[in-house]
Amino acid sequence: MKRRVLLLSAAATLILSACASKFKRYNGPKVTRVIVYKGQRKMHLMHFGEALRSYEFDLGFAPYGHKGEEGDGRTPEGEYIINRRNPNSKFHLSIGINYPNANDIANAKAAGVKPGGDIFIHGQPNAFVPKGADWTAGCIAVTNKEMERVYAMVDNGTPISIYP
Repeated sequence: MKRRVLLLSAAATLILSACASKFKRYNGPKVTRVIVYKGQRKMHLMHFGEALRSYEFDLGFAPYGHKGEEGDGRTPEGEYIINRRNPNSKFHLSIGINYPNANDIANAKAAGVKPGGDIFIHGQPNAFVPKGADWTAGCIAVTNKEMERVYAMVDNGTPISIYP
């Protein structure tokens, strides 16, 4: 009897663990572009002209204007590519944006500054950190549950357009 209870408990734990995974599956239409409107705080995952999903988000601590240099707290504006994934991010999950691009590097060099980098779409911090609106260092932050869906839907190589 004890063995049976132990086996049932172990099975229940495994089933619940599988359900709680942060890695979701997505079998719908391909996301062909991510569109971000910073001023509206709206991000749309697009399949050509159709929005498959839309999310509200937080930005960097200096949310207005294009990122110009390392540490300015701004989110870049322009045309970029999703180019990497971090399943072990300190912000639940994250997907990388290929900032700085060649134009960003040239502009920073002309201004005599470093362009910065490590711009991501990510979830909330894994460690508790009190935060208000626009708390990132220049990234786009959604809830963890939303990030799980974004991570599943958006492939590396997907274009991302970030507008003011």
